[in-house]
Amino acid sequence: MRGRNLPICLQKRVGATIANELLMMLRSRKKLSHEVSMYEKIGTDQEGRELRLMDVLESEPVDVIENLETQKNIHRMRACMGDVLNDREQQVITRRYGLNGQKERTQREIAAALGISRSYVSRLEKRALEKLRAGMEEADVK
Repeated sequence: MRGRNLPICLQKRVGATIANELLMMLRSRKKLSHEVSMYEKIGTDQEGRELRLMDVLESEPVDVIENLETQKNIHRMRACMGDVLNDREQQVITRRYGLNGQKERTQREIAAALGISRSYVSRLEKRALEKLRAGMEEADVK
C-alpha cells in the first residue's frame, strides 16, 4: 500500500514544482510584455515597405557645432574660475550649478555645508558670477 502512495505523493510534489515554475515564467513574461523593441513592425507605408517603430520616432537634431562650442565655453570658464575666484567663491559656484559632477544645490544647502548664512551665499554667488563674466570677457579680448 505504501508503494502505491509514494508515487502519488511524488507526483503531487513534482506537479506543484512544475506549476510554480510555470507561474514564475508567466510572471516574468508579463513584465517583459511592456517592453517594446525599436525594430518591432508597426505597419507598412504607402509604398508597401515595412514601417518599424524606430522609423517613426522623432528625435531632437544634434547640433555638433553647438555642442563643441558649449564644451569649449565650459573649459574656458573652468580655467577662468581658478584664475579669478577665491576658494569659497569656487565652492559656491561649483555646488550651486552642479559643476565637476556634483549635484546642483540650493543656497540653503550650500549655506549649511559651509556654515554661513544663505544671504551671504547669495552675495558670494553674485560676486563670483560678476568676476567670471569679467574674466571671460577679458580672456576674449586677449
